[in-house]
Amino acid sequence: MNLNALWAYANPKKFIQTTEKVLPWVSVLAVVSLIVGLVWGFFFTPDDYRQGSTVKIIYLHVPSALMAINVWLMMLVTSLIWIVRRHHVSALAARAAAPIGAVMTVIALATGAIWGQPMWGTWWAWDPRLTSFLILFLFYLGYMALWEAIDNDDTAADLTSILCLVGSVFALLSRYAVNFWNQGLHQGASLSLDKEENVADVFWYPLLVCIAGFVLLFIALVLLRTRTEIRARRMRALLARERMG
Repeated sequence: MNLNALWAYANPKKFIQTTEKVLPWVSVLAVVSLIVGLVWGFFFTPDDYRQGSTVKIIYLHVPSALMAINVWLMMLVTSLIWIVRRHHVSALAARAAAPIGAVMTVIALATGAIWGQPMWGTWWAWDPRLTSFLILFLFYLGYMALWEAIDNDDTAADLTSILCLVGSVFALLSRYAVNFWNQGLHQGASLSLDKEENVADVFWYPLLVCIAGFVLLFIALVLLRTRTEIRARRMRALLARERMG
């Protein structure tokens, strides 16, 4: 598939027709992966010798944290496409992804607090990674609010794309904060190309299944929400024409 073939999916009609076929399969795979991964992780893995059963929150915390960061990076890519190519589907996909990313960030923050309390003795600390994640959540809220505050879709897409560029700094900080600053309570990455830094295999394999489930869930939700945004934009355009007529 060449690049021109990929740009064809920027056509709203083509996008809706294609996703109508893909969405059911992705949804089923997401549900199956999540059920298998969570049941495997919570009920068929042992307690950690130091953290006990609290370690099992990793199956929610790590996938949601990864998605919180990568959803924003996906929004960055689609926003850049809007700025360069002016494809409405890309801007609407970024808008559709934002609430999903915000929810993922809340899940990551909440599960991190639940996990951190017995480990650190506190629900919250102004740790570099925790703080950057909180700021990322505020950027999600600001991004969604900016879309709602502006009536003209093209203007809203322009301004939210700029905000997305700025917020990407905090998305990257959320990912690499532990590497930038040695201080802080948060541990290093649970997933690494260095096998010695990864969690034990007994936790690793169900964690990979959970991550796959979260990725597939995001794909299903963003496709569904983008389809909704496309239809909503068409409706607004029709109503605007009626008022002018």
